[in-house]
Amino acid sequence: MQLIKMEKVKDGRYLKNYELTYENKAGKEKKYEIVSRKDLQTVSDIGSQPSGVSIIATKNNKLLLLREFRMGVNKFIYNLCAGMMEEQESIEECIKRELYEETGLKVKDFLDILPPSYSAVAISDIKTYIAFVEAEGDFEDHSSENEQIEAHFFTREEVKDMLTTEEFSSRAQLAAYFFTKALI
Repeated sequence: MQLIKMEKVKDGRYLKNYELTYENKAGKEKKYEIVSRKDLQTVSDIGSQPSGVSIIATKNNKLLLLREFRMGVNKFIYNLCAGMMEEQESIEECIKRELYEETGLKVKDFLDILPPSYSAVAISDIKTYIAFVEAEGDFEDHSSENEQIEAHFFTREEVKDMLTTEEFSSRAQLAAYFFTKALI
């Protein structure tokens, strides 16, 4: 597969739409659409910069999950605390800010921060970090008027039951599954 051309087709407020033209392995042209949070100038810009974080937080051997309304699917789902990095913000600063904004909790300890990974490779070049933290404090709602979030800590047994009855984002579902196996 060889990328021949990249063209911006829409410049939205948060997402930019691009049409990529590839030469496939049969030598024919293949058009492909992607979205990016970044303004891509050249082909090398595709997926070059991380844009946010997903946070796997625990406290007292319980997993933090957010039950939040997601406009993209028009329903409540269970998700990880997550968000976008602000200009000139370090990943650690982003983690602290997002955890506090969405839950009122603070980072007690950074356990690990994985290198950035792609969030939705079928449609986007968006890369985010996955952070593992131990949280402290009490829940407070600091979310914006455009967010509806309920934060809770769940035991392994509660999460195990939720995996069969509730809807999750894919990253939250994976974190929840491995949490039930005592791997997180």
